[in-house]
Amino acid sequence: MSTALASVGLVGLSQSAGAADSQPQPEPLPLPDSIPAPRDVPFGGTIRLSVDATDLARHIMTVHETVPVPAALAATGGDLPLFYPMWLPGDHSPTGALDQFGGLVVKAGGVTLPWLRDNVTVSAFHIPVPKGAHTVDVSFQLLSPVSREEGRVVMTPEMLNVQWNAVALYPAGYFTRQIPVEASLRLPTGWQYGTALRAQGKAGDVVTFKPVPFNTLVDSPLFAGRYFRRIDLAPGAAVPVALNLVADKPGELEVSDAQIAAHRALVTQANLLYGSHHYDHYDFLLALTEELGGIGLEHHQSSENSGPRGYFTEWDKTFATRDLLAHEYTHSWNGKYRRPAGLWAPNFNTPQRGTGLWVYEGQTQYWGYVLAARAGLMTAPQVIEALAEVGAVYDTRRGRTWRPLIDTTNDPVIARRAPLSWRSWQRSEDYYSEGQLIWLDADTLIRQLSGGKHSLDDVARHFFGTNDGSFITSTYEFDDVVKALNDIQPYDWATFLRKRLDETSEHAPLDGFTRGGYRLVYTDQPNKYVGSFASVRHVEDFAFSLGLTIGKGGALGNVEWGSPAWQAGITRDAKVIAVNGEAYDPEVLREAIVDAKDAHAAPIALLLQEGDRYVTVSVPYHGGLRYPHLERVEGKPDMLAAILAPRH
Repeated sequence: MSTALASVGLVGLSQSAGAADSQPQPEPLPLPDSIPAPRDVPFGGTIRLSVDATDLARHIMTVHETVPVPAALAATGGDLPLFYPMWLPGDHSPTGALDQFGGLVVKAGGVTLPWLRDNVTVSAFHIPVPKGAHTVDVSFQLLSPVSREEGRVVMTPEMLNVQWNAVALYPAGYFTRQIPVEASLRLPTGWQYGTALRAQGKAGDVVTFKPVPFNTLVDSPLFAGRYFRRIDLAPGAAVPVALNLVADKPGELEVSDAQIAAHRALVTQANLLYGSHHYDHYDFLLALTEELGGIGLEHHQSSENSGPRGYFTEWDKTFATRDLLAHEYTHSWNGKYRRPAGLWAPNFNTPQRGTGLWVYEGQTQYWGYVLAARAGLMTAPQVIEALAEVGAVYDTRRGRTWRPLIDTTNDPVIARRAPLSWRSWQRSEDYYSEGQLIWLDADTLIRQLSGGKHSLDDVARHFFGTNDGSFITSTYEFDDVVKALNDIQPYDWATFLRKRLDETSEHAPLDGFTRGGYRLVYTDQPNKYVGSFASVRHVEDFAFSLGLTIGKGGALGNVEWGSPAWQAGITRDAKVIAVNGEAYDPEVLREAIVDAKDAHAAPIALLLQEGDRYVTVSVPYHGGLRYPHLERVEGKPDMLAAILAPRH
């Protein structure tokens, strides 16, 4: 800027400043009156909730609620705030389907009331209740996704998933355990259903359920379907457990006696592990589908899961999915009964804090694998292959060099499980499977320190097995976990855990492998667990060679930070068209990787489609095919075999 121009600019600035002196500065608008905080007092009435889930073609559920008006408010009239549930246990984030909510109409005595959405807490609706009104009638629709591009599909021509939090409003100002609800559901004609709720009556296609507190209702989703089967997993037991199946095709419900026996053994092994139960019945809900949206969500008295077609009919190919029911069942003890204090909230619109997810999900992930092996849902060699893959993934995840594991417990809120461009650098919800490695580390250390007298089994029974039969959530914090470990095996567990949770590192916590009698190695022989998982998910895994995974049609699903593919400038969502001039096929790429193993070989040439552009990328990789495995270390006890062996 010249001196003259600078001078003009300063004059203009001076004049502007002078004008500003006489103009008021903006001030913030006051926030609206706060919505009443939840109180642990009876609501004083029962909500009647009815849902019509028969509009499968348009994927719409129609809802009607009759909500009692508290006596004090009915005497004077005034504001009745109703919440749409947002913070859902198990999701660990505000994932309520508010964007699918529509058509709200509120009436009192047949007169329509002009509701107003809170413009700060947008999941709250203010209802101006007239004096003398003792109930309000609320109607709306859940406009559920028609396709996966819009969100998770919950209605198909063959099945549906009713999540009560998506089809209900509830009054603010109360703990949800103090709000009774009587729910009814209209199903398509002839359909059967599974849920932890118990029916009190049925009229035609409408099922009415026994009244329960609102928090229990939300914790009791329902699967229904044209093709349905219920299997008793605890014949003759005082506390019943059932497997409720829905499927896209009736043939998927063909289950062998041996497969039923493995699922029954899961119940037996879990009871032997925890020595207690915190339900008066338990219902596994499992959808075998390629049409309903995928889900894996825990509840106190049920699971809410989807599995692949072929879960039973292609048993040898789908084993990579069979830790899921063991994982969700474990959550009845770890997550629903015992819960980190920050993850308990009085209602479904109070933020949760996920600091304890390394126990809630990490130890559950550990027991999911262990119980699957003990029950025979997976073989011990299959679980060992699975653990090798877990160890390799987290040992090569470069994000661990800048981001400690404890910070990933914030990811449900940060990322909402959306796809990440560079997951291996950003890290995601690593507290699941790296948490699993920490608990394997702890288990083997307890066994070593105690000379084999104690194990993490004892800690689980001691920590999760209290108050047998109680449904009341028991909260805990970090020091309680440390105490439970010390009660079984004295050690500096606080330092052990804090080091693994709070510090960055170059490598994953793999001491559980070495102490347990194994070492992580890579060979050119496929990992069978990786192969099963890839088959179910329709992906090809080259993560430990080129550093990428490829989905249907050649679409790149992930590129590992720092890998050969990353070094070559390849990013996710591009499409692989050709390999060394030959049309892409997984086998063509495998052969190219093998051929390039010679250090003097030419780089692998990948023709990629990136949107409307085509680019050829050279990847100078000569390491051959690499798959992770756990190899036995001679002279060391095989602790993994002991951990995975069934209990009697």
